[in-house]
Amino acid sequence: MSDQPLTVVGGASPHEVRDPATRREIKRAAVWLGMACGIALVVLLVQPLLIIFAGLVFAAMLDGGVRLLGRVLPIGRGWRLLIVCLLTIIFLVTTFYVAGVQITEQVMQLRSTVEVQALRLTTWLTQQGMMPGASDLSGLARQALSSVGRVTSWVGTALGALTTMFMILVIGLFVAMDPKVYDRGLQWMVPQDNRREFAITVQRMGKTLRRLLAGRLIGMAIEGVFVGISLAFAGVPMSLILGILTGLLAFIPNIGAFVSGALTIAVGFSAGMHTGFWAIGIYVAVQLIDGYIVIPMVAKRTVDLPPALTLGAQILASALFGILGLALADPMTAMIKTAMERRSENVDGADEALPDRA
Repeated sequence: MSDQPLTVVGGASPHEVRDPATRREIKRAAVWLGMACGIALVVLLVQPLLIIFAGLVFAAMLDGGVRLLGRVLPIGRGWRLLIVCLLTIIFLVTTFYVAGVQITEQVMQLRSTVEVQALRLTTWLTQQGMMPGASDLSGLARQALSSVGRVTSWVGTALGALTTMFMILVIGLFVAMDPKVYDRGLQWMVPQDNRREFAITVQRMGKTLRRLLAGRLIGMAIEGVFVGISLAFAGVPMSLILGILTGLLAFIPNIGAFVSGALTIAVGFSAGMHTGFWAIGIYVAVQLIDGYIVIPMVAKRTVDLPPALTLGAQILASALFGILGLALADPMTAMIKTAMERRSENVDGADEALPDRA
């Protein structure tokens, strides 16, 4: 052993950064790198994230029914949720039991009718020189299908659609059973200083989502019933299934109305020119009533979403996420809009109450 004093080497090691400016830049770079990794992770997990969000939308629908039922039945939340679920199941079972055979027959007839009418239209447009030939159309179709990414490929099979629907129902049911558990979990993941602001924002987003869905359900019921009855009186074939499709597609404004109108007019002209003009008149009347009466009345008590913003969000969501993204474009837009509006407000000391999850 040597009696020489202990010698410690001075200076920074290769992995140490003593310069404050350099450390600050490294932190900024780490933040940007983390954001890039987060975006990449969201892109990779877009399918399960959409399913989870759809489950939350379904939970908001159930929660709205539970809250509405709580105004007349002062019982526990679990019992009210059970009543809402039973009423929904009874309605669906009764509808398909009463008109199940007729719906099945009309679905098959509608498919063949639309195919025939689409073939007639494309043939006429091709003869007029306004549309490519059949070979060109097949090439365009293959090119369009090849451009669809793997994000939307999972909805291509019936098994995948049924599995997705089952997972959405299960997630929504579990969240609606006890939303406080998930609310506390989300707040726990937020820094403590920001939890109150986060809770208020989540409260507003939930309220906005419930109002939006309530308005959508009212509009769907009005449009579906009106179209079904009107088409039946006008003698348009398959009025029942067209009314049901119109009501379901009304959940997606703008694009849904266009699709349902195209189907209605195509079926109308399949029965003759006179019936086709009746179908056009009914479609125009439905859009006028929906645009000038139903939507303004519902919008006053629900969510104020500009039409151009809604349509742009639907186009973007359908291009990125497929049919499920198209269906969820409005809820996503409404929630983002609510969060941004809350962010832009000046928060003072006396703020609104925290969420009521009764």
